Amino acid sequence: MGIVLGPNRYGKAENRVVRIYRDTARHEIRDLNVSTSLRGDFDDAHMTGDQSHVLPTDTQKNTAFAYAKEHGVDSPEDYAIALATRLLHATPSADGARVEVEEYPWDRIQVDGQGHDHAFVRRDSAVRTVAVDVTAGATVVTSGLKDLVVLKSTGSEFRGFLRDDYTTLPEADDRVLATSLTATWRYVAGDHDWNAAHDDIRGLLLGTFATTYSRALQETLYAMGTAVLRARPEVAEISFSAPNKHHHLVDLSPFGIDNDGEVFIAADRPYGLIEATVTREAQ
Repeated sequence: MGIVLGPNRYGKAENRVVRIYRDTARHEIRDLNVSTSLRGDFDDAHMTGDQSHVLPTDTQKNTAFAYAKEHGVDSPEDYAIALATRLLHATPSADGARVEVEEYPWDRIQVDGQGHDHAFVRRDSAVRTVAVDVTAGATVVTSGLKDLVVLKSTGSEFRGFLRDDYTTLPEADDRVLATSLTATWRYVAGDHDWNAAHDDIRGLLLGTFATTYSRALQETLYAMGTAVLRARPEVAEISFSAPNKHHHLVDLSPFGIDNDGEVFIAADRPYGLIEATVTREAQ
């Protein structure tokens, strides 16, 4: 039985690229975590140690920093497309380049009610994500966000579920619903206003979560995905990963205290994990 090399790729992971625009007195900051990789005909590197077709990962790192200056970071999507295209062209043996970007948001520090020109505070909020895959024939852009922690203190239930001999979970007609949401959406081919689309999609997700009465986290995710696809025709599909951040009512009766749905313990683990993709019907 012969032995062959299977699929492989290589790259430079988690380059922390911070681009500060200082061309005016009011500075702007883009804070990125950039990972690059190449795939293609690199068999010799694995089988004989021949590196003649390998663009070093250190070069990929340098390109990530250079392109932050030369091409700027108007949006992480445009930056990732430019970077992946450059790496693919620089490596004749590669047939695909992938760039993944996380962007960490910063807000201006408020001084006397005004945002300071060059002082910022890191926002404790969702991380913006981008994955760009470039080949000779196509560019696929998947954007998203992760660590978007949301909570509803009412407007959620969970009941009527399947039971068996090991079921102990009581039904709940008024519960806390919370999750740390990861959402990724794939764009149809073309040029888009990436920043405007991201902001609008984030708002749609939050607004739908807040206003949808939830009989299950699954129902909420489907409603959120439907809202995005109806409002944004450039989005082909959207996927979710949502851990159910359980909040259990604390029994205060041993202390003679009534707990009418007001004091909870936030359970760290285990947790239910709900994953789903909402897509457009095939034509």
